[in-house]
Amino acid sequence: MTVSQADKAKKFRALHEAPGAFVIANPWDGGSARLLAGLGFQALATSSGAKAGVLGKRDGKVTREEALANARMIVEACDLPVSADLEKGFGDGPDAAAETIRQAAGVGLVGGSIEDASLYDIEVATQRVAAAAKAARGLAFPFTLTARAEGFLRGKPDLDDVIRRLQAFEAAGADVLMSPGLPDLAAVKKVCSALNKPFNFMVGIKGRSFTKADLEAAGVKRISLATSLYRAAMTGLLDAAKEVTEKGTFSYLDHSIPTPDLNAFMKE
Repeated sequence: MTVSQADKAKKFRALHEAPGAFVIANPWDGGSARLLAGLGFQALATSSGAKAGVLGKRDGKVTREEALANARMIVEACDLPVSADLEKGFGDGPDAAAETIRQAAGVGLVGGSIEDASLYDIEVATQRVAAAAKAARGLAFPFTLTARAEGFLRGKPDLDDVIRRLQAFEAAGADVLMSPGLPDLAAVKKVCSALNKPFNFMVGIKGRSFTKADLEAAGVKRISLATSLYRAAMTGLLDAAKEVTEKGTFSYLDHSIPTPDLNAFMKE
């Protein structure tokens, strides 16, 4: 049975309102979306780095059209709510952020994130979030807007500045807040304590990816996996291919999923 976009949106909101934390997994194509849905994840999200890799590009080099085509593929592959990494809205002005939200809804997404990747002045960054929030509120269903403060990824690891930005984004209408790259659980707890809206923690950085239990105790509501699953899959590909080219052996087959088992996750 096909699930409507409105019902997916309500389910996604409900996940943020339920007790405890939940993990949102990040597929990169229809097949990975089907597999993750089959394993029981309750929601999915695109990853800017993973979708760029699928196109043979580096993160940040994907157009809005390419990003939304990838998102549509994932939306159509399963019946789960899907949110998207919409980078900085594919433009610098508030109008670009708003238009990206509208187009995201048009491909079936029920959520998306806008980041201050260029570390805009806090006033400009907040205006962009406000425009995105206004566009989201103008939709016929509850689109969940995530606003991201990128300081710890962009060479400005200032926790107080991150908190000021997240508080401003919250006041501007963001439904979920996010700041990738926080250095430790104490920082995560401080950020969560400073906010009223749910906080999304990004797993994927070695040494800065904490357990679900520890993140939940710190106040995190949503845990995303960023490019980590894509990189894990590509690591398997790289190891297998190197075995073939360097050794002429195929032992990777001994621990590969059998075709019938993989096919069981896919559509008829």
